[in-house]
Amino acid sequence: MSIAAARKPSTALIRPIARQDNPDMAKIVRAVLTEFGCTAQGFAIHDPEVDKMFEAYSAPRCAYFIIEDHGNVVGGGGLSPLKGGDRDTCELQKFYILPEWRGQGLGQHLLEKGLEAAHAFGFKRAYIETTAQMNHAAALYRHAGFTPIDGPVGNTGHFSCDRWYVKEL
Repeated sequence: MSIAAARKPSTALIRPIARQDNPDMAKIVRAVLTEFGCTAQGFAIHDPEVDKMFEAYSAPRCAYFIIEDHGNVVGGGGLSPLKGGDRDTCELQKFYILPEWRGQGLGQHLLEKGLEAAHAFGFKRAYIETTAQMNHAAALYRHAGFTPIDGPVGNTGHFSCDRWYVKEL
């Protein structure tokens, strides 16, 4: 059992996204990005898939996972091939957890689930980007073995992000 699983609240579970999760995940994405002041153009809050996460992550080599507690969606995170990147690189995307659920190891557990899926899909590298405002996320990525890089990779459309990381799988 991983450290994250040991710290995970016994009532929370991580599962694949379902169509009925779309409204809850859209609210969470918008709430968390607003909390951190990430509402300008170039942030994920403006991505068209925010309202249709199930459909967006039903494509080949994509996955999105929900954190659920007693039927309530409290966070999620996913991956897809990196737009504008090589075939071997995926992007971990839209990793957001409601504030009251942070600090319990769920982010690490969710990240591990995403990396397991990336490996199963045959990706050799994982890329993720964030902002300085989300310093706890950056610490999580570094703790998970991601290495900071000097600039963005691919064409994510998130030109307002200012922190980029990569990990060999």
